[in-house]
Amino acid sequence: MGIFKAIGIVTAGLVLMSCEGLTSNRSDKTRDHGLDSKPLSELQAGIWIDPTGCDHWIIDDGIEGYLSQRLNRDGTPVCSGSALSNYAIGDFKGGSSIADAI
Repeated sequence: MGIFKAIGIVTAGLVLMSCEGLTSNRSDKTRDHGLDSKPLSELQAGIWIDPTGCDHWIIDDGIEGYLSQRLNRDGTPVCSGSALSNYAIGDFKGGSSIADAI
């Protein structure tokens, strides 16, 4: 076995072992699973208006982002007209200690 093949096998094994901790308990969708792991309720949401004029909740914690369509109780989309299409309003980057590069 060549030295490069052995290094490749060892590297692949280490990468796979490190992934185990990242994927554990990912079924809880109410938490941010990142460097600053916390409940999503502690992050601040804004509103993004899609091209058709309907609202979506948006959260950006600097590394991950979350988007969910705003719905009325009957399941129909909320189209408030509170901003122009393709525009986000509110402090959707608030609540995280990680700065966003953009």
